[in-house]
Amino acid sequence: MSSRLFSNAQNLCGRSLLLFLVLFSINSRAADAEWSAKFDGSVRFYQMTELGVLVIGTEKSLYAVGGETGEVLWRRKGVELDETDVAPVPGTDLLLLSLQKGSKALVEAVDLFTGDALWQSDKVQGSVMQMAVDTNANLLAAVFIKDAKGTAREGFKRRAVVHVFDLRTGDELWDYKIEGEIEMMPVRWSDDKDAKTEYTLDNYHPPLFLDGRLYLFYEGVASLDARTGEERQREKFRVNEEGLALTEADPVFDERVIYTSGRGHVRAISRDTGKEIWEAKDLGLTPEMILTANDVLYVRTGGQFTHLKDGETVARGPYGVSAIDARTGKVLWRYKGADKGITNLALSDASTLVIADRDDLILVDTASGKRRAKVSHKIEDAAFVLINERGEAVVGGRNEVASFDTSSGENVWRVRYTPPGRGLLKTIAAIAARAASLYFRYGGAATTVFRGVQLARVATSLRWSGLTSRLSMPSLTSLATTSARDYVAQRFTPFGISSRLRGVSSTSYNVNAIRPRVSRPSSKDVDERLLDRLDPANQFEKLSRFFWHRDRLASLRGRWMYFYTDLRGIGNGLAGVNIHDGRTDIRLRLSDPDERFITDETTGLLFTSKENRLMAYRITGSGG
Repeated sequence: MSSRLFSNAQNLCGRSLLLFLVLFSINSRAADAEWSAKFDGSVRFYQMTELGVLVIGTEKSLYAVGGETGEVLWRRKGVELDETDVAPVPGTDLLLLSLQKGSKALVEAVDLFTGDALWQSDKVQGSVMQMAVDTNANLLAAVFIKDAKGTAREGFKRRAVVHVFDLRTGDELWDYKIEGEIEMMPVRWSDDKDAKTEYTLDNYHPPLFLDGRLYLFYEGVASLDARTGEERQREKFRVNEEGLALTEADPVFDERVIYTSGRGHVRAISRDTGKEIWEAKDLGLTPEMILTANDVLYVRTGGQFTHLKDGETVARGPYGVSAIDARTGKVLWRYKGADKGITNLALSDASTLVIADRDDLILVDTASGKRRAKVSHKIEDAAFVLINERGEAVVGGRNEVASFDTSSGENVWRVRYTPPGRGLLKTIAAIAARAASLYFRYGGAATTVFRGVQLARVATSLRWSGLTSRLSMPSLTSLATTSARDYVAQRFTPFGISSRLRGVSSTSYNVNAIRPRVSRPSSKDVDERLLDRLDPANQFEKLSRFFWHRDRLASLRGRWMYFYTDLRGIGNGLAGVNIHDGRTDIRLRLSDPDERFITDETTGLLFTSKENRLMAYRITGSGG
């Protein structure tokens, strides 16, 4: 009897052990790809557009791929483009390409869905760095720079030219040469000192159309007539501290005034006359301004910035916050108690301003500037503070995130995930930085302002800088401050095949609308066009799905902060922490991700490349 029991116990243990090993084996496998697409050469870059179309560049071709399915929409063969040669035009279905055909350079606007060239211009040279778009006036301002490639270093400078086009026809209206050479920022940094990389203007805020003028923010502030290029106003000063990115604030504006910063000064400029109304002096570096509905301008001084030499984050002071009367320019108060660095600003309610420094979470009274509370947050290298849906202050860095009750200062929840391994430190750091920064791609900065206070940032202009798609900047403070605000606008103007659909900007689509007819390719170099192989009804359904993606993206707010880490027994991968409750909703095993990987929370997919393939993985628990 006892021997039979012992034998049964052995069998049970054996089966349990076998079951454990099977389950462990299943959990330890790399995640199965939702789809995988093979291309005609190594993937050099890939970008996600607001319509859910992925643009992929190889050594031989440029592809457009549906992000949800992996279907190739079209291929442009015989072109070798750098990442900075491809730029989606915000608020439209256009893709801007900088092409070199023999000794001839041209820029081409192509339909994102078909690859057809809608217009060309041979009057420009160089790569597209930044853009401003006014779809009401059919104006496109694009900043071009030639020969923007070299080893990653500080002090890389080039001359820039602004070209303004009619958005529908491509006719060039005027150009403007920015005086002198301006310092640029590498796309990525490498341990290989001889490795070449593209350079960008991601260390500057992009141009802005406002009131029939184009504002530029490179070597000072310039205001030009949008139709003629006539200079209306120009003030030259050093925009960024030498060797650092985004050390001055993105301009903000209300119905009568635009507010700019530079050289430690904040200026109010009349939108009607272009003349200066007032100037607040001697504030220090001013990388962030928030304008509230009660005519108070909150200005952060000092902060954490990306060093152009190596991509590392460096701190510059003096640190503090100033409140300025937006009508008169009078400084109402200054808070200088953040003596150990400072993150971005957040408002938890009408009376409470929230900041963090290296050690503490600090609550400041908005009326007096007096400190109301200071709580040790214990976050290593704190880089940002946000207000989540429950009104808690969320402090985070690359490895850790925690929330605090803004009334009591009590720590509500805390999550830490450390990047794995000690080898390949630069690669591990790049992956960890990208994972942490993906949150801000989805408008996470919008949660930094409490409901009921409106930022005065309405304009007819859309703006584009590659920073929001590349997200290679390690400074989470800068991303929390600026990058997400203009990612997807509510307005959309189609120019290509989708312009034949009625109501494309609606969340519902009229099945009786005029269905598109696909025109012949404008270039023999364009092939594999998906819409050529579909009947009109299926064409309509396919395009409608892309506009559904854009509608979702326009209303989406970041929910998960991602960490690249050891997933405790199943290998390295991504852990997605919900910033509203601290739960780890997402665990995706990726043993060897590409440091450029992208997530798309509208479809719940993550994209990464390896050699000549791009793979899409389902993010468990997302899509809500």
